[in-house]
This record gives sequence, C-alpha cells and structure tokens, in this order.
Amino acid sequence: AVADEIKEDSPAAVAVLKSMGLTPYMITGDNKRTAQAIAKKAGIDKFFAEVLPEEKVAYVKQLQRKGKVAMVGDGINDAPALAQADIGIAMGSGTDVAMETGNIVLMKNSLLDVPRAIKLSKMTMSKIKQNMFWALIYNVLGIPIAAGVLYPFTGWLLSPVIAGGAMAMSSVSVVTNSLLLRRKSLKLKAKIK
Repeated sequence: AVADEIKEDSPAAVAVLKSMGLTPYMITGDNKRTAQAIAKKAGIDKFFAEVLPEEKVAYVKQLQRKGKVAMVGDGINDAPALAQADIGIAMGSGTDVAMETGNIVLMKNSLLDVPRAIKLSKMTMSKIKQNMFWALIYNVLGIPIAAGVLYPFTGWLLSPVIAGGAMAMSSVSVVTNSLLLRRKSLKLKAKIK
C-alpha cells in the first residue's frame, strides 16, 4: 500500500512520448503489484519490477537489442544504466553521480522536459543536415568555378575577392539557418488518457 507518488507530469510526459512513436518502459525495484499500480497511473504499459540496482544495466542491454534506448534516472543506482543507454538523461534534482553520467541533464525536475529534449535534438539534427547539404552544394558548384573549370569554355574566371566573399556568405547563410532554430516551438501536443 505504501509507494512513492509519481510526479504530476508523469502521465502527460508518457502520453507525449507515446505520441512521438516511442515505447516507455519502467524499471523499478518495487514489487510487481506496486510497480503495476504505478505504471498504470503513469500510463506505462511495459515495466520490469523487483529489479536490483545492479540489474538495471542488464535490462537496458536487453532493450537495446530491440533498438535505441534512452534511460531517464536521478539516483546513484541509475548511473550504470545511464552510462549503458544510448542516451542517458539525468534529472537535475538527482545525485551528482547521475548528472555526471548522463549525456543530458534536465535542469528542471519535470519529466515533460524529456520529450522536449528529444524534440529539440531532432530539430537540431535536421538543421545540421540542411547546413551540410547547402554547404556541400555550394562547394560542389563554387570550387570548380573558382578553380577556372569554366574559363576555357566561357572565359569566366572568378576573382579571389569574389570567391572569398562568396565563402563568407556561405558561412553567414549556414549561421542564419541555424539561428532560425530559435523560432521553433518546443510545445508538446498529446492527449492524456
């Protein structure tokens, strides 16, 4: 009958993670009946109960056979599993060991920051890919022209001053494109059941 109360935002965070196509699991040392009650409150369908702290790593490894795993934790007992996971997410209110081990440290004690961090990382990777694409196109077109490939056919020869200016503009366009990320919203949308 005695169990830790879940955070108020846990059901909302789980619902958002599910809406993102992710499958949340809970790994706990609680007995099966307590774990089942907590999982139900949080909206988690899959859980591992009666797990000793040193066994958490084995469960993370088991889940990694199915795909990428992000582990969220805040205690000393979570540190090895955070290190094993593809992405370790430590809560800022947790222990120093967990925060040192995690790849991401959430400064607020809100589980809704987990899907926000995932959304931000996806948007960042998208910007990186866009910037790589445009930089590659620029160099594929610009370098041969600057080297004089078109000179025998057209008589065009690119001045080093213009080539330098074009290179600077390429850098400016990449930085400007990256700054557009600041306009993106990290608001989350999901219905809680």
